[in-house]
Amino acid sequence: QVHLVESGGDLVPPGGSLRLSCASSGTTFRGNVFHWYRQVPGKQRDLIATITSSGARVYASAVMGRFTISRDIAKNTLYLQMDDLKPEDTGVYTCRQLDVSGNAYWGQGTQVTVSS
Repeated sequence: QVHLVESGGDLVPPGGSLRLSCASSGTTFRGNVFHWYRQVPGKQRDLIATITSSGARVYASAVMGRFTISRDIAKNTLYLQMDDLKPEDTGVYTCRQLDVSGNAYWGQGTQVTVSS
């Protein structure tokens, strides 16, 4: 059974940085596509970053230039480095893994709050 666990969420002031982690277990990391989503109460969950099986990265315009998605295949871990954080970055961040068969797996989410 695939299991994803996010960590790293915290309360940070505007302009601060955080690194989120998403540890995957139960399946191979290779060949899969990974996403980070963000959701605020009362709004839909938004896709903010993707890393493909080949390592290509795609970002939502709202985070481009400030966030970096990466992965460590040896550790089966996905990361999201977030710099120059803004209050509008506040939300629950969730990772998603899409395997080669098209099955999607989700983590439970980690809360990021940007406030002074």
